[in-house]
Amino acid sequence: DVLALPIFKQEESSLPPDNENKILPFQYVLCAATSPAVKLHDETLTYLNQGQSYEIRMLDNRKIGELPEINGKLVKSIFRVVFHDRRLQYTEHQQLEGWRWNRPGDRILDIDIPMSVGIIDPRANPTQLNTVEFLWDPSKRTSVFIQVHCISTEFTMRKHGGEKGVPFRVQIDTFKENENGEYTEHLHSASCQIKVFKPKGADRKQKTDREKMEKRTPHEKEKYQPSYETTILTENLLPTTTPQEAQQWLHRNRFSTFSRLFTNFSGADLLKLTREDVIQICGPADGIRLFNALKGRMVRPRLTIYVCQEPQQLRDQQKHEDGELANSTFFVYHAIYLEELTAVELTEKIAQLFSISSRQISHIYKQGPTGIHVLISDEMIQNFQDESCFVLDTMKAETNDSYHIILK
Repeated sequence: DVLALPIFKQEESSLPPDNENKILPFQYVLCAATSPAVKLHDETLTYLNQGQSYEIRMLDNRKIGELPEINGKLVKSIFRVVFHDRRLQYTEHQQLEGWRWNRPGDRILDIDIPMSVGIIDPRANPTQLNTVEFLWDPSKRTSVFIQVHCISTEFTMRKHGGEKGVPFRVQIDTFKENENGEYTEHLHSASCQIKVFKPKGADRKQKTDREKMEKRTPHEKEKYQPSYETTILTENLLPTTTPQEAQQWLHRNRFSTFSRLFTNFSGADLLKLTREDVIQICGPADGIRLFNALKGRMVRPRLTIYVCQEPQQLRDQQKHEDGELANSTFFVYHAIYLEELTAVELTEKIAQLFSISSRQISHIYKQGPTGIHVLISDEMIQNFQDESCFVLDTMKAETNDSYHIILK
């Protein structure tokens, strides 16, 4: 931060007047300590115990005269616990349905109403297990106590035991009333990264992290953030963010130096940038910092395809005399979401579907005209139509334990 100050002042003086000293209308503070084992430029990580009540303070951060239309009015805030990793964000619906099946009658997120202060009309939709909402008056003291009931390891692919738990995000979106009295006009969003452990597990993990840091040399410690007593929720960058709002986000997150390079970039444009893109634009240090700030935000994949495996026994059983499959055959398709649009990425995603190593897939072919097999290349994938459907056929490769995959 200190090193960036001279650049900050120079950059801020050239900003248009409506961007000057722009601050967020609200601030949300989670009363739980951040981990001391987080690198300097990475996002904070906070450990929570399953089912324990944690306070989130809702603070009115407006300057005098800012957003006068909400003076004396209520606003609505919607709290969500969502996945931090994009891989899980894409399959969120299936993940939550699986959790509901394993934990009937339980919720992922609850409000501890007796402990909360200043909240009005709290609601928890029975079909949205990870969402709660309420009204509040920004001019009055408001504290919400939340309980998270899912734990991070429940969404880990179980392989060998002792799996690392997945990170979640606590996300808060706040809205004001429109002309019809509906709370649909977006005011502000913010979120923070958390991991949830079985009761008392968060305290043990925090202690372990602290002890690890104490063993590091003073030089190594300089690369890590201190542990803060509370967690400040930081503003989300959303795909719907306008170029002007994206500029404000860049300035608030200490990327002022690069704001001119991203002048016409919307939130969706920024979120589509790959790690290599931002390193090329911003250099290694700031590029990695910007990529870390962008990753984990909700964004549509660059390409979605749907694939299904055609079981051999189904083909054998259901063939008509003319050799065609019966119309009643039911195929289950799986969505594959591609970000990098490369043959290597497609190989890895298909390997995950088959629960095999990507090394076991020798080649991927697309069935072309007259049944020829065309080797899949990066360029071919980049020219796939979004939401294309394929039937996967497998063919034993010449080498042991490996396969050729054919997209039909």
